[in-house]
Amino acid sequence: MADKIKVAVSGACGKMGQAVIKAVRAEGDMELVAAVDPANTGKDIGEVVENKSCGVIIGDSLEKALRQNQIDAVVDFTNPDLVYKHTKLILENSSRPVIGTTGLKENELEELKQLSQQKGLGCLIAPNFALGAVLMMMFAQKAAKYFSNAEIIELHHNKKKDAPSGTAIKTAELMTLEREKFGQDNCAETETLKGSRGGVSESGIHIHSVRLPGFIAHQEVICGAPGQALTIRHDSFDRISFMPGVILSIRHVMANNDFVYGLDNIL
Repeated sequence: MADKIKVAVSGACGKMGQAVIKAVRAEGDMELVAAVDPANTGKDIGEVVENKSCGVIIGDSLEKALRQNQIDAVVDFTNPDLVYKHTKLILENSSRPVIGTTGLKENELEELKQLSQQKGLGCLIAPNFALGAVLMMMFAQKAAKYFSNAEIIELHHNKKKDAPSGTAIKTAELMTLEREKFGQDNCAETETLKGSRGGVSESGIHIHSVRLPGFIAHQEVICGAPGQALTIRHDSFDRISFMPGVILSIRHVMANNDFVYGLDNIL
């Protein structure tokens, strides 16, 4: 019998982290070996997540967890302030990162790509792990070839720190691969309330961010042309929607020594 993939979860007590804990523990080829979170340090993560002990005690330091355990892959759902440091730390300790935390800058992604290649370790960073959301991005890219005007509206819970979302940024990047400039026939605009037209990508796609309690993760891409509009929308109503993508990503980084940005590249 093949050895199980030894997995650590960083941000283990957050809502996404807890969902990952359950998903990893449900897989026959994976073993949860470490959980890291400043909340509930010293408690059994099984007690926190599933009300039953699993023998994995929550630590407060990712660095310490990497040093004290044999870890094949680390799933990170923490916050934008920590994601670059964490990803670099994981690679430097010869483990394989699966990163769901958004907020990485272009230069940081490039540095992590180089480190991943130098180490010969698989690394996957995904703005969104929901397979439906990835398909939404791919469909938007396809539509960009035929529509010269497009805007993106993304809606998330009010505890999300970064705006726009990584999914919205990635969507705009994919659409820009098909069309260099959007909205060139728009009239000159004056914002009477600054920011009312949202942020604007380099290619001219306006991105609007909504932050309200009740939402989890939602996005629609609206493409317009004379006499018609095309709306492509995806909704995640439960964090369980992200788990098949997370599990797929763990298996991918274990089987491949490549750097991947976006789940669309492995579907």
